[in-house]
Amino acid sequence: MATNVKTEVPGNVWQVCVSRGDRIDAGGVLFILEVMKTEVPHLAPIDGVVAAVKIAEGQSVDADVVAVVLE
Repeated sequence: MATNVKTEVPGNVWQVCVSRGDRIDAGGVLFILEVMKTEVPHLAPIDGVVAAVKIAEGQSVDADVVAVVLE
């Protein structure tokens, strides 16, 4: 069953730390948003494999956007 990891706040994608096919442990950093000059890391809620990355570095995103899909 896939788990969608969504953006928590609006901001700019500063860094994408994973690629499709990567294994990640719960608590690992998936991506970092820049929000009002502050880095906001988004962490993996589960152990899994990255099935899809739906954001790109430099992209502006709203809150509640699916950014990474884990399986």
